[in-house]
Amino acid sequence: MTSSSRSTALRALAGVAGVGAAFVAAAAIRHKRSTRGLTLTTEVAPNELLRTPSLRPDVSEIVTDDGATLYVRAYGPVDGDPIVFSHGWTCSTEYWYPQVNALSGEYRVITYDQRGHGRSTVGSLALGPDVLADDLSEVLRATVREDKKAVLVGHSMGGMSIMAWAGRHPDEVQKYASAVLLASTACDRLIAETTVIPLPNRFPRVPVPVGRAVLSAPMPLVSSPVMTRAIQYVSMSPNASPAEVSFCENIVRECKPRIRGGWGAALSGLDIHEALDHLTVPTTVLVGSMDRLTPPVHARKLARVLDEAGHLDRLIVLPGVGHMSSVENIDEFDKEIVRLRNL
Repeated sequence: MTSSSRSTALRALAGVAGVGAAFVAAAAIRHKRSTRGLTLTTEVAPNELLRTPSLRPDVSEIVTDDGATLYVRAYGPVDGDPIVFSHGWTCSTEYWYPQVNALSGEYRVITYDQRGHGRSTVGSLALGPDVLADDLSEVLRATVREDKKAVLVGHSMGGMSIMAWAGRHPDEVQKYASAVLLASTACDRLIAETTVIPLPNRFPRVPVPVGRAVLSAPMPLVSSPVMTRAIQYVSMSPNASPAEVSFCENIVRECKPRIRGGWGAALSGLDIHEALDHLTVPTTVLVGSMDRLTPPVHARKLARVLDEAGHLDRLIVLPGVGHMSSVENIDEFDKEIVRLRNL
């Protein structure tokens, strides 16, 4: 990387203040999915999966004990096999539009806004993994029946929510989940392992105080060519299309700076590795080979721990894909969801 590029990347990172955990966009020409042993092929126009779903969702709101309101959308047949999606930091239910469009014709696709994101309010509790865990527990109790367990899909902070939930509510894992997909996520060392900032060799790690300051900065995101390039550099591969980058930029900018900063501070010291002991259902770990925010080193660690406990189903590394694994390669991502749903 040239000194000019490095300077741009550093300015970009400071400007986005940790845009990190989730931006969404996608372009797909052909979507293939297997259901109950039958392979279906759906022709999709370029970027068609980015559109707002035409299917009207069932909307509900869950009020937590501390006064937060969690906004929930459920698409597809009420009696369909449930898939619960948990989005990442700075995003919203809109993050999962590609999956809603691809899967809700057959499955019950359930999405919710993380606390403070989208239409969910922040409540009075201090932000942290326990809150992520308890909120997911509330969503599962409200949307999933014990006789019809769900596949849980979490991207980035959404994956952390699933892990934290398993650690804090271990009795609910077998009760509500049939399988789990942890995508582009980590359980600890988020700052230490990031490769977003291209440091010289004498600085092999991002100093924790620097990383924490960046993640917690409540800076507004101002639309500009530099910001657009920053979003692509931080969260997506160089292969991402302008439409994909634009779509994810629009979603991220909707996140309030105070919420982005608050959750960034909470995640900067995250350590929930012990929760993996309680994730006792078949679990796939998935990551893009070009993920800078949660590099493959995190996925390999998660896979190793789960494998030793006998609960790893697969480790998938998607070549040439960045942090936005669920949208930079929709076909492979959705194919794995359907495979887990059909276990």
